[in-house]
Amino acid sequence: MASTDEQFTQASNHWDLETLYIDLASAKGKRLTPVEKLHLRGLLCGYSPAEIAEKLGKNVKGVETDLCATLYRYVKSLVNKCNEKIENWRNITEWLEEAGYNKVQSPADLAVSDLLPEKSVVNISNISIENNQIVIAFNLRIPTTSSSESLKHDSLTNMEQALDLKNAFNENISKNSNG
Repeated sequence: MASTDEQFTQASNHWDLETLYIDLASAKGKRLTPVEKLHLRGLLCGYSPAEIAEKLGKNVKGVETDLCATLYRYVKSLVNKCNEKIENWRNITEWLEEAGYNKVQSPADLAVSDLLPEKSVVNISNISIENNQIVIAFNLRIPTTSSSESLKHDSLTNMEQALDLKNAFNENISKNSNG
């Protein structure tokens, strides 16, 4: 099994994790544990507590209980929402985003790997210039899960990411051809 530092690493592509760890530790009164950091990264990647538990091979109720007793309390304290009820786990990422902990990146700054889920593979098979256009042929493998609800979410996310990738690519081509 991978160490806790190696899981949900794509969270660092979109979130200022170091600042978040420091600020949450301040709200907690001591450093976050490796498990708390792991669960936080899972949430920041858009996974539900049940999906986090599934990916880590843990009991769903155990992860939910841990989150309620730890991270949810620290985040509520950090963003001054101590009296608010957490209606959904997504409240955590929404509140942190409102507080400015997410990294805002323009599409031109995104790498292909930032747009794809973990363990995706992109193989470029050919690059050519045809009729004043750069043509790139590639093979993209995106892992899926067996859960139909998760699969629907992943498919929508992947379609959005592919559109972002296409737009970023077109923007870069346009900039390069005009400059």
